[in-house]
Formats: sequence, C-alpha cells, structure tokens
Amino acid sequence: MKILFAHNFYQQPGGEDVVFKQECEMLDRAGHTVVPYRRSNFEIEGYSGLWRFDLARKAIWAPDSKREITALLRHEKPDIVHVHNTFVVISPSIFSACREAGIPVVMTLHNYRLYCPSATFFRDGHICEECVEHGPWRAVGYGCYRGSRAATATVAMMLTVHRQRQTWTHDVDAYIALTEFARSRFLNAGLPAEKISVKPNFVYPDPGMSESAPRDYAVFAGRLSPEKRVNTMLTAWSRLRSPIPLKIVGSGPQATELEREAQKLGLTGVTFLGQRSRDETLAVIRQARFLIFSSEWYENFPVTIAEAFACGVPVLCSRLGAMREIVEDGRTGLHFAPGDPDDLAETVQRAWRDPQRVCRMGKEARREFENKYTAEKNYPMLMDVYRKAIAQKSGTQLRPAV
Repeated sequence: MKILFAHNFYQQPGGEDVVFKQECEMLDRAGHTVVPYRRSNFEIEGYSGLWRFDLARKAIWAPDSKREITALLRHEKPDIVHVHNTFVVISPSIFSACREAGIPVVMTLHNYRLYCPSATFFRDGHICEECVEHGPWRAVGYGCYRGSRAATATVAMMLTVHRQRQTWTHDVDAYIALTEFARSRFLNAGLPAEKISVKPNFVYPDPGMSESAPRDYAVFAGRLSPEKRVNTMLTAWSRLRSPIPLKIVGSGPQATELEREAQKLGLTGVTFLGQRSRDETLAVIRQARFLIFSSEWYENFPVTIAEAFACGVPVLCSRLGAMREIVEDGRTGLHFAPGDPDDLAETVQRAWRDPQRVCRMGKEARREFENKYTAEKNYPMLMDVYRKAIAQKSGTQLRPAV
C-alpha cells in the first residue's frame, strides 16, 4: 500500500510530531511505501503587517498547500492519505484536493481543534466546552488562542468556513480517536459515529524497564504550560510531610515562572532539568519510582504515560478524561482529584511509603504496555482504519480481516 502522510509541525516539538514519525517508520518497516508531506510553523516567523493578514487567510485556505498536495497525488497516486495536523500553514484546503482526486482520507484527532480554537477544551484553569454548544465564535471574547482575540477569530473563521463546507463530515472518510473518552467528546460535538475508530498511540523502540534502578525520586515529563498544572504539583510538594525528590523534564512558556515558584516555596528537592532528548527523557523516567501527570485538561493520549508504562514505571495522574481511562487506579498507577494539591500530596506520600506496591504497579504497567502500546499491537489496528476509509470512499461493504 502507498500512503501519503501529511503533517504540519509546530514550533514547539510535541507528541504529535513523535507519532507522525513513528507511524511513518512502522509502515515503512512493514513494507508499505510512505510519501511524507511536511510543513512547519517556523515558516511564519517574522510575519507582520500585511503578511499577518495573509497568514490568517492561508490558515483558512492555503492555495500553495492545495497545489502541492494535488501535484503529489497526481504523481504518487497513493492508495490513501493520512493527515495528522494541518494547523497553521497546511490548512484544511488539502482535504478538498484529496476529494477532487478521489483519494480516501484518514485524520488522527490529536487534539480538540475541530471544535475548540485553543484545541484543549480548557480555559482559565478549568474545563470548557462552550464552543461545542455555542460555536467557535464564543472563544473570541475570551481570546482562547494565544490570549489574542484577533488570533482566536482567525481560528474561529477557519472552523466556521469548513463546517459550512462540510469538510469534517464529507471530505474525511475515517477519523482516529486516541481513546474511548476522546471519541465520546467528538461524538458529542457532532462527528459521525461510523467514521471514528479508536487507536491509541504506541511507543517504539521499546525503551525497556530497569530491574536495578534506584527509584529514589519522582518525575514529571512534559510541556510546562498552564493546562499541565505543574503549579498544582509544586503546591502539593510544598505540603508533603517529608521531602521527596522530584525531577521535572521539559520546557514551555511557564518554565521560568515555575522555577521561581519552586524557589519561593523552598522546594530544594525539586530539580528542573529543562528540555532533553527523547532518549535522555526516557532514561530519567526509567530510573524513577513513579511519574506524576498533573494535567487538568482532558488530554487525548499522553505519549508520556505509555512511555512510563514501557519503562515499568507507574503513573499518578488526575482522575480526568483520557488519563483516567489509560491509568487503572490501583493497578498501573493511582488517581488523584484534578486541581487538588492536598489530594495529590496525600497520594504521593501513600505511594512513596509503599515501594513494594509501587513495584507491583510498575510490573503491571509494563504488562499493559506489552498488551496495548507496542508497534506490533498498533499496526493491525491502523491497517483496519485504512481498510475502513477505503471502503467508505468506494461505498463498498467492509469485509472482516482474514
């Protein structure tokens, strides 16, 4: 099979970029032909004045992206197109090119951008789904995207235009939701149920677990941004009855603010390691007793949790959304009330005082990885989605895989 993969890279690297790369490599290893189409938001650096207006127009409909995809489709003649992200510079114009060429399209729903300009269903420190009920223009008054009403209006216009064009319902043949919870939110927002399959992310290569790791610290790994609620974690650490070492891996817009907060709280056992390579991050996770995931937005499928499972490290996470679905309380980790530093502190202390239980949960986490989140488990699931999309486009009845 020949698959054209399309992805718009963000300026801040993230899980979507990792998944794009890993799926391309997985399909290549399986003998398929992968044709990547990549663009990056670094292309817009230095835009100002009229160029900014042009960028807003292209975010809604980018003629250059459509031309390039049209040429690729004509030259490569792929069996299917798999889209990961089109925001900002690719734009949804490429879906029109695929429809005109008669090529089936699969789109992975990495976030909630189709129904939320900020892509997170998160605003001012709490879950917000107002745009599902009232439409994307509701977000403009709040300045949900980058704190800017003008930028949010651009995203709202893009969503409105493509909702009116029926891009999401007619030009995409199959969607991949990363969890059952995420699928439920998209169904609630109006995507056709028959088009949404659930396929989680996976971890490759397998980092393995360390049986001899000292496991003398906890770890957080992720983007240092408001929705991750690292500040809640720091507050919880200030309320621990006895100090527990914590290593924080990652960078983001709150990095400096959070380091200052840790100093203000006198958290000498908290170490900020900054942005690290994937291998370095996995090495830090592999040596930890447990990983903290304090996010207070729904998340879709945090790759970090699957990576912790692969390392045999249990996860302490917010009792919310996809996190609650992925981490089984008491088996592969523990849940705590989202946004509650006291409950988080109590959960951390309970886990730290019982290393044997944590060790058992780590082994269960590793077993969960082996059962659900390897490339070998993921490949047939992805191929089933492709078969579904091809059948949807051709109007034929999907036959069971042999």
